[in-house]
Amino acid sequence: MTDPINKTGQAMSGVLEGIRVLDLTQMVAGPLCTLLLGDLGAEVIKVEPPDGDSSRQIGVNRACGESDYFLSLNRNKRSIVLDLKTATGIETLKALALASDIVVENFRPGTMEKLGIGFETLSELNPGLIFCSMSGFGQSGPYRDRPALDPVIQAMSGVMQLTGTPDSGPLKTGILISDFVPPLFGTIGVMGALFARASSGRGQRVDVSMLDATVFSMVPREGFYFSTGQTPGRLGNAHYQISPWNTYGTSDGRHIMIVAHTDKFWRALATSLGRVDLLADPRFLTNATRLENRAALEPEIASAFAKSTLAHWTQVLTDASVLFAPVRDFEEVFSDPVVRDGIVQTVRHPTAGDLPLLRNPIKLSTHSPDIRRPPPLLGEHTDEILAELRARQRAPVTPRDTVTSTF
Repeated sequence: MTDPINKTGQAMSGVLEGIRVLDLTQMVAGPLCTLLLGDLGAEVIKVEPPDGDSSRQIGVNRACGESDYFLSLNRNKRSIVLDLKTATGIETLKALALASDIVVENFRPGTMEKLGIGFETLSELNPGLIFCSMSGFGQSGPYRDRPALDPVIQAMSGVMQLTGTPDSGPLKTGILISDFVPPLFGTIGVMGALFARASSGRGQRVDVSMLDATVFSMVPREGFYFSTGQTPGRLGNAHYQISPWNTYGTSDGRHIMIVAHTDKFWRALATSLGRVDLLADPRFLTNATRLENRAALEPEIASAFAKSTLAHWTQVLTDASVLFAPVRDFEEVFSDPVVRDGIVQTVRHPTAGDLPLLRNPIKLSTHSPDIRRPPPLLGEHTDEILAELRARQRAPVTPRDTVTSTF
């Protein structure tokens, strides 16, 4: 892929061009953080064990031998294989850290220190190094040593308690929310540390707990708890403070999401349904009374939607400016030109062939994120990176204190 072109016809670089990231992460949360940094222009060196990132073994496509998990999370990276159980692997890692700006790791707390490559050790070698750690429960506290993955954190954070219905019991979300939110905060922390380093010359540690980040993601649900002492109930697609706010079935077996959080949208909805009588019903005059009488209101709305198809209601509600959306499957989502042309990009992978990837949704006027490399094969760049490192070591060895593009 060519570099994006600005209005003057010159190739643009990412905002983090010249920044080198040493990626010591696996699975989802850590690799997503380094993906974001790579999309913004950073050079990312992914350090993998001899067997590779464990996500390479999940969702393997037999036709090409590649994992959909790994392919989704590792573009814009070069892969080097290092065995950190050996002295040679550790020494090579230290040499790479000496020549890097950022280390991102998601080992269990204490693992890096046991290997002799923890924050204190590496920052002595390279005082400007920014060291980002992502773990289930942070670097201290009583949960520090517990293993964690997304569903564990969803359960611990209370997100699972919010999700589902009274009949279903607690459910995890359909997306990896506890894997997705922490790397967003990790990336923000790294960017802040880079800004601080510009004036101080010194790096620092960025510590992100998946539990902390997921609890924070429940804003403003915590406000309800702090003010009432109650956990919001599991209401499926309904809302505990707003009515109507729910999904409704149509005559062709599809579903539609309706939100009427203001009187304006409530009036538009009732009128579109041909139920202006609901607007005069004293039980439904305000959001407070609609909440109080939700059990009576929901069947009225549901029966109206059940009389016609999703296509019919989509047109009617669009014309009336109702706040709604059809519930779409993935085929509908990714065939939508707005999505397909706006956020999907196809790159060429050496074994997977033409590979659709999701573009970074951030749009910058002059330095938008870019997919420059397909996800790497295991150890694809080991020889290349080691050759660059040897070339650097033949020169005077100093901590990385200036922005360069090669070793």
